[in-house]
Amino acid sequence: MRRAPAVALAVLLALTMSGCKVMQRISEGAYKNAVTDGTVDELKSRGIELRERPSCTSPGANTDSVVRLSCTARTTTGEPVTVEGVAHDADTGRPRETYVITVGGREILRKSCLGLGCDGPGA
Repeated sequence: MRRAPAVALAVLLALTMSGCKVMQRISEGAYKNAVTDGTVDELKSRGIELRERPSCTSPGANTDSVVRLSCTARTTTGEPVTVEGVAHDADTGRPRETYVITVGGREILRKSCLGLGCDGPGA
């Protein structure tokens, strides 16, 4: 099964109905889940296994339009993993995302989406 990029998935999960009005806004919880799933998929595709799912926090104040995440984990060999993610225009149908994952202090990827179905080096 292919997964949608992190924020696109989070937006789908966060859609709520309020009467006849559809509200498109990334919920922080859905965004965290999508980023952790995408991180696990990205690292696994590179042969890097994690001890457990990354733990994420939201540094600073998020707004409706900007959502930031900082995640940490450890590989099965004990190396520290960090994930920094930000979604700009998160309250629109076309958020702009940036993700950086490091393992043991080495940058493993810098992309605009995470997970299966997110192709290309700059994707």
